[in-house]
Amino acid sequence: MRVMKWSVIALAVAAGTSQLAVASSQDESKGFIEDSKLSVKTRAMYMNRDFRNGAGNVPDATKSSGFKNGYREDSGISMLGIYESGFTQGTVGFGVDAMAMGTARFDGGEGRAGNGLFRTDSDGKPEDAQGKTGGAVKLRVSDTVLKYGRQFVASPVFATDDSRLLPEVAEGTLITSDEIKGLQLSAGRFTALSSQTGMGKDSINGKHTPGLTSANIAGATYSFTDNFVGTLAASDVDDYFKKQYINLNYTLPIDDSQSLNFDFNAYRTKDQGQALYGELDNKLWSLAAAYSLGAHKFTLAYQRSTGDSAYLYGVDGNGTIFVSNSIQISDFIGEEEKSWQARYDLNMASYGVPGLSFMARYVHGDNIETTSNTEGKENEFNFETKYVIQEGAAKDLSFRVRHAIYRANDAYNADYTADNNDFRLIVEYPLSIL
Repeated sequence: MRVMKWSVIALAVAAGTSQLAVASSQDESKGFIEDSKLSVKTRAMYMNRDFRNGAGNVPDATKSSGFKNGYREDSGISMLGIYESGFTQGTVGFGVDAMAMGTARFDGGEGRAGNGLFRTDSDGKPEDAQGKTGGAVKLRVSDTVLKYGRQFVASPVFATDDSRLLPEVAEGTLITSDEIKGLQLSAGRFTALSSQTGMGKDSINGKHTPGLTSANIAGATYSFTDNFVGTLAASDVDDYFKKQYINLNYTLPIDDSQSLNFDFNAYRTKDQGQALYGELDNKLWSLAAAYSLGAHKFTLAYQRSTGDSAYLYGVDGNGTIFVSNSIQISDFIGEEEKSWQARYDLNMASYGVPGLSFMARYVHGDNIETTSNTEGKENEFNFETKYVIQEGAAKDLSFRVRHAIYRANDAYNADYTADNNDFRLIVEYPLSIL
């Protein structure tokens, strides 16, 4: 699901609109300690996924319903600490990054598990607490940085997900270069991916797959103008698939209070090697148009999946789905699926309540090929409210309520996921110490 994801587009726009520096970033280094940053983010989350129309949680043959429960429910708290050193001075700068994270469970037992907030033991019981650490070494020459170790990644073809209490963590090498104004180049190789509840560096494992062995990625983002940005990216995930991605994002300013934005995303995926996800041949694209008028934003989007399979991801990170209709529960990426979205956003700052925002959207998908040879259909409503404290001792403390209603016909329920209502309450407090 495309939630809590870093924005590659935003980073590219920032790079493209900055002035060409007289000196490189390395020339301006103040030193290993002097440029250090230390931050701690605390996140508390309650999540309830209530299944409908006869569906349930963990199968249990002793229950008349066939399930231990008709819903999943758990809650807990996490802390994520990140230290980023500066770079030593000189032609080549050296530095280190480190992370430490952990969770504690408030509520949620064996009969209500399954939301992905906590790791479960061999008996299916959620762990009371868990934690992991990691580090990376880095070097910088001019405006090019090489980092090796455990890190978060935000490429459209390899992206670590942060939709639960803790984020996924990748291990490998990433090179990012900003030598040319408006152009960012990147390349990397990753050999392990730790899940959101996996406390080691072990790769994410599927039911019938060994997990990630290696993923090679490359990408380029270029700001043609202040308002027009393009991205190309590609990946080669050993014994799974190869992917190519393109994004074009254009904003047309109308006046001080109005603008029109167009966002096009597309993937091409083809299996390779042992094809551990099965035979894949998919093209997925989306086009969104958003009209902003003061505090209001109205968005319409169309998404299309074609080929001999659905779009698949996961071994390359559960954030690797940069398309318009990837929302709270469904991604609308079924085989041959067509989907439409209508969305409305409201920023209450214009009405005297800065930090308060609302969002509502509806997505309908149909034309899905299913195993029963009956057309699959799905629908999802999302409603969200968020408030961020703007000043004082609790500045940046945020409260977020997310609610989704997902329904599909019988043909697609059997292939994808059961009907359910999803409710989440998220409280987050980021604190910059250095």
